[in-house]
Amino acid sequence: MAGGGVVSGPSGKHYEGHVTLFVALACIVAASGGLIFGYDIGISGGVTSMKSFQRKFFPRLLNAHDRNTYCRFDDQVVQIFTSSLYLAGLISTFFAMWTTSHWGRRPSMLIGGIAFLVGSVLNAAAVNLAMLVIGRIALGVGVGFGNQAVPLYLSEMAPAKLRGALNIMFQLATTIGILAANLINYGTEKVDWGWRLSLGLAAVPAGILTLGGMFLPETPNSLIERSRHDEGKHMLEKIRGTPNIGPEFDDIVEASNAAKAIQNPLGNLFKRQYRPQLTIAILVPFFQQVTGINAIMFYAPVLFQTIGFGSDASLYSAVITGAVNVVATLVSIGTVDRWGRKILFYEGGIQMFVCQIAIAVILKFKLPLAIGSELSKGWAAVVVVLICVYVAAFAWSWGPLGWLVPSEVFPLEIRSAAQSITVGTNFLFTFVIGQAFLTMLCHFRWGIFLFFGGWVFIMTLFVFFFLPETKNVPIEEMVYVWKAHWFWKRFIGDEVYSSYPTDVEKHNNAKL
Repeated sequence: MAGGGVVSGPSGKHYEGHVTLFVALACIVAASGGLIFGYDIGISGGVTSMKSFQRKFFPRLLNAHDRNTYCRFDDQVVQIFTSSLYLAGLISTFFAMWTTSHWGRRPSMLIGGIAFLVGSVLNAAAVNLAMLVIGRIALGVGVGFGNQAVPLYLSEMAPAKLRGALNIMFQLATTIGILAANLINYGTEKVDWGWRLSLGLAAVPAGILTLGGMFLPETPNSLIERSRHDEGKHMLEKIRGTPNIGPEFDDIVEASNAAKAIQNPLGNLFKRQYRPQLTIAILVPFFQQVTGINAIMFYAPVLFQTIGFGSDASLYSAVITGAVNVVATLVSIGTVDRWGRKILFYEGGIQMFVCQIAIAVILKFKLPLAIGSELSKGWAAVVVVLICVYVAAFAWSWGPLGWLVPSEVFPLEIRSAAQSITVGTNFLFTFVIGQAFLTMLCHFRWGIFLFFGGWVFIMTLFVFFFLPETKNVPIEEMVYVWKAHWFWKRFIGDEVYSSYPTDVEKHNNAKL
């Protein structure tokens, strides 16, 4: 299995190597961390819409017949069930920062897998709401450690030329997890204890990640960062499939030495020279969440019931959107290293914006507020199509790129700290959206789609003006991209990177 060849970075150095079968298998197993994330996103909304689950934990939902169309599921306790996982993930990611940096990427994946196993058992066996929420918190710890380690692992194992495609395997696994959850919910909805099966099957992807944490190789970057240079060099030769890894090895060692000189990576992240990376670490995951995608994926069955679908039909529609999500992510894998990151951001942003405006207009004029009112079948079908088109746009743009771009722009000396900021920001706003969406839907009504559409417009402008293209740029040479950017170059002084050439404007690979 080969691909790649020779990569020339902005500094003119050549990195040799290709995608070996060894590294491909390692990345596939590591990407199973995305299955955990995706399975949880897909499973929570489905079980929340099940009558047997509502009777056990949220009986108030069964008596909400006096509420208007948009408010029938507005319940803070229901939203706590969904969002508690992400609050736990937010807190745990800062512990994962330490383990990822000091112990390696692989131990963090192992901790994440074990925590998720514990959470899935607690959820499947839950007898009261407290046990259910404790299980969700354990799941959050697992997701926090997994999302901290896996994107870094994939970025460091992949050769620069194919880093985008291999890193997007994490997002592909996430979409497969969402689809699997939707299919399982559809199959278990008719069984009184079906919700237990749905929640318990989270142990399957957790088991895969746990085994990966036990048997996967460590990345060369992590080995060298922990002063295991000989092992790191041997691993780099193994994953690149060539002994000619001198320039890449030297760059990793140089970056590692710079990292060791930093005593407080999290504090140093706030220094002026890291302002571009800090901005990306915060704004990209924030923008990813305010596309509204997780609101739709969390509560897809609930959302479809709100606009008039029955329980069966709502779960079936969620399966359709899950399938679209998987297929569209495959499009991203095939194009991200050929077309670049920014073109996918542009196209996806425009497509999401148009779909959200169209959905808002349809709901405004075609969905009455009266209790029990529904869309006509024709207009309901149009809404499903628009949501699918919206999901497809997200799946080949902000979905995978929201994880890829932050993971590839951080220098080694701040990489674990910056990745923690990225994951923490993602979890923070996933928690906020998960906790607030049903209430926002109740009060904003059809305007909720205008709210998210406005943010999509803003983030597309941000990409145009402030996000440089990172296609085919080796991670250790990403500094040249920032030094060539019209805005960010003012923060990157030559004295900070005196060992690097300064005439980066000559290099065509650092295109804006």
